[in-house]
Amino acid sequence: MKPPSASEEGAGLGGFRRLTDHQFVRFLLVGVLNTLFGYGCFALLLSLGLHYSLALLLSTILGVLFNFKSTGALVFGARDNRLIVRFVLTYTVVYACNVGGVRLLNEAGLSPAVGGAVLLLPMAVLAFMLNKKFVFHRS
Repeated sequence: MKPPSASEEGAGLGGFRRLTDHQFVRFLLVGVLNTLFGYGCFALLLSLGLHYSLALLLSTILGVLFNFKSTGALVFGARDNRLIVRFVLTYTVVYACNVGGVRLLNEAGLSPAVGGAVLLLPMAVLAFMLNKKFVFHRS
């Protein structure tokens, strides 16, 4: 029995590969990894007693560094490290929106941890749109 060819192996994963041909789907899949990392940092820092705004700032900084490589390479096919400046500026906007949203939700009675969780998807959509338009638009 001969080993399967590359095309035969790919056929078994055909549906998944076709699905991941779509940039937004790849963004969502990579976003799961990025979100687990970023929110994990945020929750850990909150549990250490940091104020939610400082916990968001530190987890955003760590997340931006992690996300730059994963999002750039896996979603947009970009490996140009010079794009980090635009990427950081984009996440500065996302951070400001996130802090404002957590503050508003906290004032409405939600804990910062729950408020942060509620804002995960809206912040992901905002981040994708900004990255596609302003950071990786040539990729």
